[in-house]
Amino acid sequence: MNRKLKNSELDRKTVEEFKEAKKTPIIVVLDNIRSLNNIGSVFRSADAFLIEAVYLCGICAQPPHKDITKTALGATDTVTWRYFESTLEAVEDLKQKGFKVAAVEQAEDAIMLNDFKIQADEKLAIIFGNEVKGVKQKVIDASDCVLEIPQIGSKHSFNIAVSAGIVLWDFYSKIIKNN
Repeated sequence: MNRKLKNSELDRKTVEEFKEAKKTPIIVVLDNIRSLNNIGSVFRSADAFLIEAVYLCGICAQPPHKDITKTALGATDTVTWRYFESTLEAVEDLKQKGFKVAAVEQAEDAIMLNDFKIQADEKLAIIFGNEVKGVKQKVIDASDCVLEIPQIGSKHSFNIAVSAGIVLWDFYSKIIKNN
């Protein structure tokens, strides 16, 4: 029988331990996400995989906000974040810092997520777009590559928080495998 673990048995990091821990070299970029619950969920996923930072761009709300905080469950206290007026400004900042920038979108010549190779010690930034319009074309044009999450159903659409969870787990598992 598998006994469910108590919260006290989960070996959770304190805020200080999280901030001092070696981070996974990934920055999540949110391109005009309108749902504060989605933003909070992305913070939680970023916390789960020790992601370096979350960049909030355009219309994205910023912590502290009660609707972000409600969903983030404290992850806005652990995960570093920055705000940019435009996503293109964030992409420029990341490229200057040596990050490879990948937009997650359905586009011509997109690389399927399962086929995407991560090089050891590569610094990655992943852009997730607006719930309705996706990643802006100008942002796709400025990205180094476009990744697509394979889907075989009829909708070909994930919620942004679900997309972030899928991609972050994929990247994290590939990085762990490389190290």
